[in-house]
Amino acid sequence: MTSPFTHLVTNEQEIRQLVGEPVARSLLKERAALDVHCRAFIARSPFLLMATADRDGRCDVSPKGDAPGFVRVIDDRHLVIPDRRGNKRLDGMKNLLVNPHVGLIFLVPGREETLRVNGRAWISQDPALLEPATAHGVTPLLAIGVEVEQCFLHCVKAFRRSRLWAHAEWPAADALESNACVIFAQIKPDGVTLSEFEQGVKESDARLY
Repeated sequence: MTSPFTHLVTNEQEIRQLVGEPVARSLLKERAALDVHCRAFIARSPFLLMATADRDGRCDVSPKGDAPGFVRVIDDRHLVIPDRRGNKRLDGMKNLLVNPHVGLIFLVPGREETLRVNGRAWISQDPALLEPATAHGVTPLLAIGVEVEQCFLHCVKAFRRSRLWAHAEWPAADALESNACVIFAQIKPDGVTLSEFEQGVKESDARLY
C-alpha cells in the first residue's frame, strides 16, 4: 500500500539509531504473570482500554469501566472482564472471534503509571465467571477471559506531559458539542428533533446495567 507520508522509517535498526536503546529496568520489569503489584493495580482500577485486531490487522480500542475491582483476577495468569451494557456494536468481541490477541491498559485515577497487560482472550458464558461479576442485580451475559502473556507498569511521562489529572486545567464541559449533538449532525435522523434525539440518548446513557 502506498503511504501518504514521506521520510518513512521502515525497520527497527533505523528507529534505534534515532531513539536509542531502552534502559535495563524497562526490560527487566516485564513479567509473564500477574504478581502482587499487578494484582493490586487491577483491584483498584475502574477503567481499562482493550485493544484488539481483526484477521486482517484492522485495530479497535474499546473502553471498559465499572467500580474498582470489576476485573477479577482468577490466578497469576488469568483474569476476567465482564461485558457490561454498551452500544452492542461488539467491535472488540467480533475481533476476538477471529484473532484472540489482546492488549489491555489499566488506569487508576490520579496515578500517572498505567498497567499494560498483553495476552490471548476468549469470550465465555460460563456461569462460574459471570455470576461473581453481577452488579446492581444484573449478571452479564458474556465475559472476556484473558490469559496473560506479558505485563508491566508503564512509565509516567505520557500522563505528565498531558496533565490528564490536572483538574484545574480541564477544558470547560461545553468546550465540545455534546455526543448527542454530534451524532444528530452526522446521521441526520428523519422525523426527530434535536431535543427529542438528545432525550433519547440521555435515557440510553442512563441505563448502565
